[in-house]
Amino acid sequence: MRVALLGTGGSAGVPLIGGADGTGDWGRCDPKEPRNRRTRSSIVVESPTGERLLVDTSPDMRSQLLSCRIPGIDAILFTHAHADHITGLDDVRILNRIAGRPLPAFATQAVLEEVTSRFPYAFRPWRPPGFFRPVLETRELTPGETIAAAGLAVTTFLQDHGYGPSLGLRIGGFGYSTDVVALDEAAFAALAGVEVWVVDCFGLTPHPTHAHLDLVLDWAMRVGARRTVLTHMGTDMDWATVGARLPAGVELGFDGMVLDI
Repeated sequence: MRVALLGTGGSAGVPLIGGADGTGDWGRCDPKEPRNRRTRSSIVVESPTGERLLVDTSPDMRSQLLSCRIPGIDAILFTHAHADHITGLDDVRILNRIAGRPLPAFATQAVLEEVTSRFPYAFRPWRPPGFFRPVLETRELTPGETIAAAGLAVTTFLQDHGYGPSLGLRIGGFGYSTDVVALDEAAFAALAGVEVWVVDCFGLTPHPTHAHLDLVLDWAMRVGARRTVLTHMGTDMDWATVGARLPAGVELGFDGMVLDI
């Protein structure tokens, strides 16, 4: 199984829009370090048979798929319905053309309702030929169950995202926990024994909706993964200075990073 980190940034990316000269607000991040340039968080998981599951359709999805050389997608899973995780959905029409069919979209009932209300045209039945709009077929899931998606057995679990829930994923030896500020016992049970865990770490100080570095380090000790990779990072998380502080087995992710599990 192979996992590509399409994007590892927070909801506004790094750099933020602005800056004194308009080239971006980098915060504590060194603009000369290319791994500090972060698009919005998303991943692709490729099964041993070559099928691909896209997790979230970020607003940067088109450029991410091109940069990571992803030739096509077989299914989509939405972790939650925040804008930085769904608003690239229009570009799914090109993925439909490549696949030659509608694509299944997995999410909880609440998330499917939100996404279909914002993109109703994407969920209307397909009338061939061609795809002039995205065409998705809803697949409702219940947290805690294991689903079959793109040739993968995907177990989902609920996470606390501050003002609402998000979904975490477990696929074999891989765990994914974007957009989370607290994990309950069921979540830790779902993550038990993972080899590689990609986890939200927005910054250095506590945040109402995202985990911060000290909290993630505590979680990493409990989960005990061989590799813990940080994602959904903001402008506090400089590649060199934060990376130098991390214990063995914990590392910053970067856009385009590939993990073999």
